[in-house]
Amino acid sequence: MKNNSFDNFAKGIFRENPVFVMMLGMCPTLGVTTSMENGLGMGLATMFVLIMSNLAISLVKNWIPSMVRIPCYIVMIASFVTVINLLMAAYLPELHAKLGIYIPLIVVNCIILGRAEAFASKNDLWQSFLDALGMGIGFTLALTLLGAVREILGAGSILGWNFIGENGYPVLLFIMPPGAFLALAALIMGFNKISGASK
Repeated sequence: MKNNSFDNFAKGIFRENPVFVMMLGMCPTLGVTTSMENGLGMGLATMFVLIMSNLAISLVKNWIPSMVRIPCYIVMIASFVTVINLLMAAYLPELHAKLGIYIPLIVVNCIILGRAEAFASKNDLWQSFLDALGMGIGFTLALTLLGAVREILGAGSILGWNFIGENGYPVLLFIMPPGAFLALAALIMGFNKISGASK
């Protein structure tokens, strides 16, 4: 049982990483990761919604008629997105403004609905929590890493600390949309090489 629990947790970070392996959630992944702070903020917001929706769906799965399960899941997910949206607007207004429309769009993030349908609706509360936590950590790490790479290469800084000075020449391409594709492709190749070598 312990090995199964650990596997449910670890698969979202490594073997089934939402971004680097399954290629899910590409809209926020490419759209908000112009800095490490943005990537971390978006990842944590998504992880909150993922954990809460997995827990809620696991609790009520036996009471939802199968023909309306998807609309019910979406309503539950939208409720938690509203909560995190309002909390961020109240307590993190600058980050909320930077992430913009991508916070409400968590509702249609295929990672969340996919885990609700594929896992939470078929498993108990504890396993659903572990699955959501692992997937959330994997998604957060991917966005944070991508944001850090793009910020370092595209702005010559990290978390607002400029390390190339006034005379430095960052590669501005990396903070533009094409740079997101290039940085993500390089990270996916690196992740697959490392994970392949560890097998």
